[in-house]
Amino acid sequence: MPPMAPLNWGLLPPSFLLPSSTRSLLPLIPLSAAPSHTTVRTIKSVNTPRPDRFAHHPKKPALNSTSRAALARKAPTTPLRTGLLAQKRGMTAVFDPETGRRTACTVLQLDRNEVVAHKTRDKNGYWAVQVGAGHKSIDNTTKPMLGHFAVAGVEPKRWVMEFKVKGKEGLGVGVGEHVGASWFSVGQWVDVKGISRGMGFEGGMKRHGFSGQPASHGQSLMHRGMGSAGGSQGSGSRVLPGKRMAGNMGNESVTVKNLKVLQVDEANGIVVVNGCVPGPKNQIIKVQDAMGKPWPAGPMKLADISPAVAAETAEAATTPA
Repeated sequence: MPPMAPLNWGLLPPSFLLPSSTRSLLPLIPLSAAPSHTTVRTIKSVNTPRPDRFAHHPKKPALNSTSRAALARKAPTTPLRTGLLAQKRGMTAVFDPETGRRTACTVLQLDRNEVVAHKTRDKNGYWAVQVGAGHKSIDNTTKPMLGHFAVAGVEPKRWVMEFKVKGKEGLGVGVGEHVGASWFSVGQWVDVKGISRGMGFEGGMKRHGFSGQPASHGQSLMHRGMGSAGGSQGSGSRVLPGKRMAGNMGNESVTVKNLKVLQVDEANGIVVVNGCVPGPKNQIIKVQDAMGKPWPAGPMKLADISPAVAAETAEAATTPA
């Protein structure tokens, strides 16, 4: 059904529709008496408009849905520089020489970290640094990846991952450059991310910490059982979504935040962080500046750390074995 035309209640009809006696009086009607606007028939709501549910605050406009606005919202929690890939070698302990306090720590080893590619805002929609680590045989590398490594001028890598950065200044490390353990400094905070150990199919007691059934009073072969999975008519005679039940445990991405760097060994590519790290030994780990702490005053490119690395290498060469 087409929309109704607006009704012009305050306008005079055309002159040819008026009687001759009234038509002669038209010059005497002042122009100010004619309405200055056209009245449109509509419905006026007496209720105040509801706030937009997509706005982060009722008194502020709705969040913008453009990609530029999305990057601006994520900017405060995006690191300024790239992270590195490391392997978990195991756990040990470090003693403070002054207080004698023992601190449990994890040893991470960097294996030939090199920058493979840069992701830019104009071409890819975001800023990121693609880092490769390890070594992979040419026979086990696909031809597209061989061409990708050839363009970067690096050998085939076993692991290739991306690290998002805040802006163009985070691309200070050029493609093909090698980044060592001196990229991190002692005392700074890092976030580590890895795949946790896979436990396989586990029950509710081990997976979620359920207490199990009573150990006596008629319980038969149900001591470690989960129990009821839902109500009857009160919950719709069904199992509610998200119910904690037995299932696959582990083998998922885990991020441990705010780990402090205790030691850095550039010659051996060792970075020691306090606390535990997800995954078994030799698990690949992503190490990046902590988002919950102030950004470290670390190097943004290799030229900032090359004098320190050169001095350390020269000292190691002059030290007798």
